[in-house]
Amino acid sequence: MFEDFPVELRMGEHMIRVEESEEDGAYVVRAELPGIDPAKDVEITVEGGVLTVRAERTEEKKEKQRSEFRYGSFTRSVRLPEGVNEQDITATFDKGVLTVRAPVGKVEKQARRIEIARGPEA
Repeated sequence: MFEDFPVELRMGEHMIRVEESEEDGAYVVRAELPGIDPAKDVEITVEGGVLTVRAERTEEKKEKQRSEFRYGSFTRSVRLPEGVNEQDITATFDKGVLTVRAPVGKVEKQARRIEIARGPEA
């Protein structure tokens, strides 16, 4: 369930570091986003069973001698497990950590019998 999802980064984009877990019947993704304003700099989308978090941190122009901070676009996509109701996904932000909760319902897989077709010589 927690397999790495292939990530394609565009020029100038950085990957967001995440933790994934299952808690109380929900798939939970926590993303480190320190120094980000979630109201204006974060976008969360779900499409085709894939959750994507995009964020932007702009650099303040001031005199400095050295900076190890990363600025620009940050993105991360993770595949959601089967049974997630995409309409019930919620997100919260606290102390630089974005937490996305995706409730997971039970997935019942039914067996299906496959008929065997006969070839022309049968």
